[in-house]
Amino acid sequence: MKGVFVTGTDTNVGKTIIASGIAAVLREKEVDVGVFKPFLSGISRDHPESDTSLLKEMSQTPLSTEDITPFEFKEPLAPLVAGKLMGKLVNMTEVVRHWETIRVKHDFFIVEGAGGIAVPLGENFLVSDLIKVLQLPIIIVTRANLGTINHTFLTVKYAKSIGLSIAGIVINGVSEKADLSERTSPEIIEKLCGVPILGVTPKLTDLTKESIQQMVKEHIDVSLLLNKMGVEKGE
Repeated sequence: MKGVFVTGTDTNVGKTIIASGIAAVLREKEVDVGVFKPFLSGISRDHPESDTSLLKEMSQTPLSTEDITPFEFKEPLAPLVAGKLMGKLVNMTEVVRHWETIRVKHDFFIVEGAGGIAVPLGENFLVSDLIKVLQLPIIIVTRANLGTINHTFLTVKYAKSIGLSIAGIVINGVSEKADLSERTSPEIIEKLCGVPILGVTPKLTDLTKESIQQMVKEHIDVSLLLNKMGVEKGE
């Protein structure tokens, strides 16, 4: 299966913006791309402002919102915690069963996790466990501001320690007038982590489909990502 799993160093680092933007650019390059965000908390998958809706719109997949996000929870908490509150715990077998059903619908998939890489999804599995089962390389989305070096380094170290393949890092949300930490962090992160920086993206104030897609085109080397995975345009 060709694809990538988009994870992050934390919640609200911009995983969905990056994942959906990459999906839109891949679609523009005539790559048959699908999206999968198995867990969503705090908002209905059918809400027009949900992560699921944005991923569906940007990828132009015919998959339904339920196909893209089979497990949704009312409270904006880690899926394990939100699920317990609803009496609705999900096990790994259920996620994989759903994945096996939809994975054949597209040639390439962008899968997005929930929060950071070690967020608990069920009683006995984390985001990282799901990545291992799906056997996809990861893109780590991280913050641009002060503290990101530590968060990114720890995430990369953990990912490597359990044998995950890292395609690269995207540093997201650089201010219009970047401060000293934002300007110096990318070089340090790449050197410390030994992982390529795929892009450094600005903080968007206008979150439209067009602005997200244009940002990814300008600031993320999607062609490099495709080459790393052996994907040809129109494949």
